[in-house]
Amino acid sequence: MTVDVQKGVGSSDSSQSVDLYRETPIRLLGYTNEVGEAFRSMIPLWLVRFSYAVASCYCIADTMDKSWKTSQRSWNSGSERNKMVALTAFDTLVWQMLASVVVPGFTINRACAVSAFAMSRWSRLAPRTRAWATTALGLSCIPFIVRPIDRSVDYLMDKTLRKFYEEMI
Repeated sequence: MTVDVQKGVGSSDSSQSVDLYRETPIRLLGYTNEVGEAFRSMIPLWLVRFSYAVASCYCIADTMDKSWKTSQRSWNSGSERNKMVALTAFDTLVWQMLASVVVPGFTINRACAVSAFAMSRWSRLAPRTRAWATTALGLSCIPFIVRPIDRSVDYLMDKTLRKFYEEMI
């Protein structure tokens, strides 16, 4: 058995279908909050917070999907099934929250903040132009951070939490 967030904890089948939440455009819903962060200087705070709610709902949907799929496998006992479903849910939720909400949200927020600070200090652009430039910079960063963050979160979890799962399985 392996611990794989893409297939669910306890997966032994390497030939599963495409992961709807990791390998299709639905994955972009997890980055809704990055769009909110990029537009933070131009939109009301409630919209930024709403973008985090959308991204969090995506994380919960993926958690529910992987937990359900894990529960539908055949298990030796009900307690084994319950343990594996709980591990799958925990692993998926932690992975998604880190890879889709926390790390990329912080990254885009800081990129925009540094950009806005630098332009306000060393640029002669009008404030509205600076806001649009900051937003454009934040939006342009999103495609470049997805894969490195996903891989980094996989590495982090493989070296920390998932080591404990192996002992529990």
